[in-house]
Amino acid sequence: MVPVKLLVLGTQNTGKTALCVRFITKRFIGEYDHKKEVTYRCRRVVDQEAVDLEILDTAHKESSLASLESSIRWADGFLLLYSITQRLSFMEVPQLKKLIDQTKQSLVVPTVLVANKADMEIGREVTTEEGQELAKDLRCGFRELSVAEAVLAVETAVFQLIRLVLDQQRPLLPDRRSYMLSVRHALTRKLTRSKTMQW
Repeated sequence: MVPVKLLVLGTQNTGKTALCVRFITKRFIGEYDHKKEVTYRCRRVVDQEAVDLEILDTAHKESSLASLESSIRWADGFLLLYSITQRLSFMEVPQLKKLIDQTKQSLVVPTVLVANKADMEIGREVTTEEGQELAKDLRCGFRELSVAEAVLAVETAVFQLIRLVLDQQRPLLPDRRSYMLSVRHALTRKLTRSKTMQW
């Protein structure tokens, strides 16, 4: 069982809690009175690997910078949510990603950008292309979906992030490892030979 810890971040009313509940229970609940952060726990099998999953849903408004940084340090991967009907939530994303990168101090941080409320086309303020472009700039995966309408799309987004985390956690694959070992042996032999050579 591989432990994986995910953090869901985004401004208010982007659907963070709805996404978590949809993923865990497959049910959609539209309204939440969300005052404090909640950790959801479940087990899933991803590519024949059993994963012990913890998903932390932050109460963004109430979170101090210190507690947000602490949550970021705790997590292995990040779902960054914005609503396509709320440009302000989209504009907050780069600041959140910058905070993640600064806190994790890592070149590659497993992150998926999720554009929610794709069913609300009439109120759209952010185009799909803008979302894709931002994801490219921030080096994130990207999914546009509707938590309200599609449980499968939610699962796909979360599984995409889990795979990114597992890829980062996984040691070198056996064939890659044996290749690295053979290179090391060849270099050692060469160095040994050059040391014993008479000049």
